[in-house]
Amino acid sequence: MSDVLSGIEQQQCPGLEREIIVVDSGSTDGTVDIAKAHGCRIEHISKENFSFGRSLNLGCAAATGDVFTILSGHCITADNQWLANLTAPLIEGKVMWTYGRQMGNDGSRFSERRIFEKYFPPQSRIPQQGFFCNNANSALLRQVWEQAPFDEELTGLEDMHLAKRLVSEGLKIGYVAEAAVYHLHDETWPQIKRRFERESIALQYIMPEIHLSSTDLLRYIASSILLDMGAALQKKEFVRHFGEIVMYRCAQYWGSYRGNNFHRKLSRERKEKYFYPK
Repeated sequence: MSDVLSGIEQQQCPGLEREIIVVDSGSTDGTVDIAKAHGCRIEHISKENFSFGRSLNLGCAAATGDVFTILSGHCITADNQWLANLTAPLIEGKVMWTYGRQMGNDGSRFSERRIFEKYFPPQSRIPQQGFFCNNANSALLRQVWEQAPFDEELTGLEDMHLAKRLVSEGLKIGYVAEAAVYHLHDETWPQIKRRFERESIALQYIMPEIHLSSTDLLRYIASSILLDMGAALQKKEFVRHFGEIVMYRCAQYWGSYRGNNFHRKLSRERKEKYFYPK
């Protein structure tokens, strides 16, 4: 968290006033103390009430600015122009919502770096086609959020849910490759499976036409493993990442399959399992 906040503090954005709000969901790793040391405002949300949409709405409601910049606690800015680049299309009136590039580093899992490369290419699209968006690194106009806050019941993908609505109303979203962050997950294999599972449950609601069959599951696992291994061979990283590639893709698609074939009505116990990111 200290690296995250230090990166924000080092941003060069003349003419823009900044405030940093940290939404804490009962952390026990010193996050609150670190945030206070950096002069942040702290908003608290209990484990029982946590959802990604609800925590985002809490932070937005506490903010006083005209532009809300959203950054995951797992993301470290790549340079000191991140904030200026991410917010410029909003200030210039080109789009209503932006999201920036996400990358891994040498410590990231190989397959996750491949996913980042797929969804966050080095070329900007302002505006973009479609409603893909990601809140781990994004900026949204206050006036948009006031008219359309984040859904607090979804188990994930609250960003795509809102983006789909905005695009359907003729509003524009932009992808800013120059606003890059390193998104560094530190997850166990069950946590990776659960992340993709809860996102797949949400995707059922956003795009009910998508169905993942057992045949799809096997095909996607096999093809993604083969493609990742080919890429690892080209980068001379095959031996280092062989087992990890197999484990990651199995966790990803098994979680996605379970989520896609899971009934959307969740008990309180299961809601806590899927919502709470720990």
